[in-house]
Amino acid sequence: MQKNNELSGVKEIARRANVSIATVDRVIHNRTGVSAKTKEKIEAIIKEMDYKPNLLARSLASRKVFRFAVLIPRESAETEYWKAPLEGINKAWAEIRMYGVEVVFFHYELNDRQTFNNEANKILKDSFHGILLAPSFISEALEFFYKCEAKKIKCVFINSDISNVSPLSYIGPDLFQSGKLAGNLSKYLIPDGGNILIFNVSRELGAEHHLLKKATGFKSYFEENNSSSTVNMLTVHRTDYDSVMAELAAYLKDSTVDLLFVTNSRVSTVAKYFETNNITNIKLIGYDYLTRNIEYLEKGIIDFLICQKPIEQGYKGLLTLYDYFVESEKIDKVQLMPIDILTKENYKYYKN
Repeated sequence: MQKNNELSGVKEIARRANVSIATVDRVIHNRTGVSAKTKEKIEAIIKEMDYKPNLLARSLASRKVFRFAVLIPRESAETEYWKAPLEGINKAWAEIRMYGVEVVFFHYELNDRQTFNNEANKILKDSFHGILLAPSFISEALEFFYKCEAKKIKCVFINSDISNVSPLSYIGPDLFQSGKLAGNLSKYLIPDGGNILIFNVSRELGAEHHLLKKATGFKSYFEENNSSSTVNMLTVHRTDYDSVMAELAAYLKDSTVDLLFVTNSRVSTVAKYFETNNITNIKLIGYDYLTRNIEYLEKGIIDFLICQKPIEQGYKGLLTLYDYFVESEKIDKVQLMPIDILTKENYKYYKN
């Protein structure tokens, strides 16, 4: 009877507010994704009805514990990017941990695909209902995904997706459009006919890699607009500073570059090189709201940063598993993040 009364209460709130039950649930759980005006309306109805959800009692009564694994890269000295999704995941877990949810973290090294396999095997030997996965190594992630499917374990992807597979949901940017946006930004920095370099810094760069999807989107902008600019691409597989800079220096020695597009968060590495060598004639675009990137954005060495809400990706990723298993909600197969543009004038007002 308690469950029916509670459901009726939520339905009545949704009816009065003219919104879905899922929207009411998000307000009750204090989650993102509801406009301020709608949230205020729902909260007023909840207050008027004196409605008090009893989620804890419901979870205790069922005695069922849902176990979720998180498999994402470890924060490294080369990039702090993965600290942001982890922050979002921990925020979500703090909200749901009392409702019959257990979360176990597994971290792999971005420069070592074997560490991905090692952590993936640990997950497969254990027992989990769902997995929040950042599929940085495509072939290994595919093999892991198929094994999870065979064991009926649901996967949610964040940050990058994989073609021709169907996880429970993908939460992250449209990578192609993200690269295309960078191409569009280029026209504000250099005239048509300039020399542009796409710069990839990654040990692993298969045909499905998210950096190449951005690069493809970037080049498509110039092709679609019949640009006379020359777009070349340089990929560096050794990711330490000295190796990256040695290859970039060799390229710049023999080639003219007016604009450089770094396809990931390592744009601060290039900015450091520009600052050290007093290079002021090359415009620079890269990714992500990270401490070192912001420092160079402030100095005017980085011209634009493209950001894709990594904290929210982690937050929504874990809550998607919770909504599916605990709340039995229908899940959107694709949850695209905004593609935001930061400059030294507006970055202070941005929330990751």
